[in-house]
Amino acid sequence: MSQSKHLTILQMNDSHAYLDLHWEMFIENGEERYQKAGGYGRIATVFKQIREENPNGVLTLDNGDTFHGTYPAVSTKGEALVPILNALEFDGMTAHWEFAYGPQQFRKLVSMLNYPMLATNIYQKHSDEPLFPSHTIVERSGLHIGVIGIAEHIVDKTMPPHFSEGIYFTLGNQELPGVIQKLREQDKVDLIVVLSHFGLPQDVKLANEVDGIDIILSGHTHNRMTKPVTINDTIIIQSGCHGSLIGKLDVEVANGTIQNFKHELIKVSQDIDPDPLIQKLVESVLEPHQEVLTNVVGHTTIDLNRYSQLETTMDNFLLEALLDVSGAEIAFSNGWRYGAPVPSGEITMNDLWNIIPTNPPVSVIDITGAEIIAMLEENIESTFASDPYEQMGGYLKRCLGMNMYVKLENPKGMRVQDLFINNELMDEEKTYHACFVTVQGVPKKYGRNRRNLDISAIDALKQYLSKNKSVSPVLRNTVQLI
Repeated sequence: MSQSKHLTILQMNDSHAYLDLHWEMFIENGEERYQKAGGYGRIATVFKQIREENPNGVLTLDNGDTFHGTYPAVSTKGEALVPILNALEFDGMTAHWEFAYGPQQFRKLVSMLNYPMLATNIYQKHSDEPLFPSHTIVERSGLHIGVIGIAEHIVDKTMPPHFSEGIYFTLGNQELPGVIQKLREQDKVDLIVVLSHFGLPQDVKLANEVDGIDIILSGHTHNRMTKPVTINDTIIIQSGCHGSLIGKLDVEVANGTIQNFKHELIKVSQDIDPDPLIQKLVESVLEPHQEVLTNVVGHTTIDLNRYSQLETTMDNFLLEALLDVSGAEIAFSNGWRYGAPVPSGEITMNDLWNIIPTNPPVSVIDITGAEIIAMLEENIESTFASDPYEQMGGYLKRCLGMNMYVKLENPKGMRVQDLFINNELMDEEKTYHACFVTVQGVPKKYGRNRRNLDISAIDALKQYLSKNKSVSPVLRNTVQLI
């Protein structure tokens, strides 16, 4: 019997380009508490300390949603992050929101990295050839580790069309067994790690149906897993979002199997000293934008966050601004998960960019009551589908100007029990004037007279704050489970 070998795996998932300290919400003693956390300089310190504890024994992986989510990232189409990410010395990544800049720009970003982008489920339309390699083999602690990437598959299904121009995505579950077999039988790897941006429900199903996976590093759904789950002998972890938390998994491996493991979810707290070299890179990225981003544009009397499934104060703030600028009756937006909270007090331009970094135009549409019901039923199913592979969220679609009563346990298409628009029972025959942002707010198959207003989402937020220097976008029981 061979001597066991100690491997440490570090996970960063869904950091969304949060370069430096930012507000984060933590649940402590049953209460919501806001603390400063995160930043790549502090993440570098965590990585450095752990690497010193286990020299040549640390595998460091990034689940993606890394190049998009803050103004410095979107204003440079992700390029400002490249020197920082290279300095963090990752061994591989996979992707999701990276495609917001279009596949061509993302391929340019990948060409600038000193580690591989991995995806077993992205193909070029013209040739059916893979867009990126499916896997890589990394040697650590004397072990050969096969790392297989699975990117988020909804990119070409629910997201704006330019995200997937010239490419298409599969689930990857059909391709995975063949890659595992090759790595096991031909490459003789000791360990299989799947680097996934599927989401926790999807990764649990994947582990159940595909044998031979030792570890899944899960992303996308922003779960703060304080302990792993083990499904079909596969260890699964996920580590929050915004770079506020880092996952650490220590495994002891002998004879090609994990003998035991230990997990820690590390808070990247404000009191961690940032690595000086990485912090200098961070500050060089932030400095050109500081004067604009630190500008105070308003105040909020309540905490704004985006950490609830059915309705959030942050999204109500956005929707209030859309209604104000459009004069519409009802407002819709996507159920985004990312976006650091804003505690009660000042609202800065940086906060507005964090709320909606895509900064799309405000759009309006005429839509019937019957179409609204169909759209909401479709969204409820895509969020809560019993088959995890059919889940296409995000959180539930954000709505304002209406109240919806839902029986979540009902079959597909039968969940909305009652719908009131501005306190009146919705009329399926009536046409309503709605405002929204992006096709995820109102998909193209619904409504008529769709048009963009001559104002962006962030300008709408600024204009709303100029009229209401102090906002209080309280929860309104827009969606109630009955």
